[in-house]
Amino acid sequence: MEEQIREVRKQIDEAIRKNVTSAEQFRISFLSKKGSISLLLDEFRKLGPVEKKKLGKPLNELKSYAEHVMIDLQQNESVLNRNEAKELFNLPVYLHEPGGKHPINLIRDELCGIFNKLGFDLVEGPELEDDWHNFGALNFPDNHPARDMQDTFFAGNKVLRTHTSSVQIREMEERKPPMRLIMPGRVFRNEAVSARSNCFFHQLEGLYIDSSVSFADLKQTLYYFIQELFGENARVRFRPSYFPFTEPSAEMDVWVGTDTEDDYRLTKGTGWLEILGCGMVHPNVLQNCSINPEIYSGFAFGLGLDRICMLRYGVKDIRDFFSGDIRFLKQFASF
Repeated sequence: MEEQIREVRKQIDEAIRKNVTSAEQFRISFLSKKGSISLLLDEFRKLGPVEKKKLGKPLNELKSYAEHVMIDLQQNESVLNRNEAKELFNLPVYLHEPGGKHPINLIRDELCGIFNKLGFDLVEGPELEDDWHNFGALNFPDNHPARDMQDTFFAGNKVLRTHTSSVQIREMEERKPPMRLIMPGRVFRNEAVSARSNCFFHQLEGLYIDSSVSFADLKQTLYYFIQELFGENARVRFRPSYFPFTEPSAEMDVWVGTDTEDDYRLTKGTGWLEILGCGMVHPNVLQNCSINPEIYSGFAFGLGLDRICMLRYGVKDIRDFFSGDIRFLKQFASF
């Protein structure tokens, strides 16, 4: 075995001298489970006490030597990578055309400005949520379909938030009424991708909690928002709906029309496009956040930024926003 140890040492020195091996190749050849040194250690374990006493020290020295060589190789590769990165970042920049904000960011900023005029403060929350903030505190029953894998992306015991309503819970847990908040952010749902929907999209959530808040306050707030965004002649309608976290609940549609084939397809032939869900905050949700529903009431709404963006800029396919096509994004450089 002494001869084998010397032979492996020669192989290591030869690899250093030729300088043609990478740190990973070196590890595989000498220190991996099937590497030369690991095989020697396997043989060493089968030896008797006398031979172990004789060969233990040179074998340990060989292993230590190989480990130091691998560290040196890794450090050298790191320096080379940094130098290559410097060369890359030192390349000249050619500014042939100006950049611009993404259209969804343009709409988000505009909406935040509208609601800021009404006294809404902007807050944000995490995209990776726990079950309590995404479902439980929002009055979702244990057997609600939204908890199913077909609707929600799970990551271990966490979920990719399915709505920005989870931020409402975090804020209501930390604040005391009155509160007037807007919460923009990206959300994720396991849905079929089409011209109208995507597996991830953007919402802007609104929440108003105070004493004596009514559904009339909610409608007036949303009417003001629509007129500011689409003009005084914009047509909207409210439809009764159901959400576990609001009661009563409604959905709001904007009239798009059916004049063109694209409009007909986008609205499924109805002429109306749903852009938000809303309602009065359910008393159970208030109680879950330690807010007394006998004293306080409130409303909440969730806007689909992507669909509003489609209406504002005449985009007929939601997938265009995330295609990465520079020709599409150039259209918004001047906004």
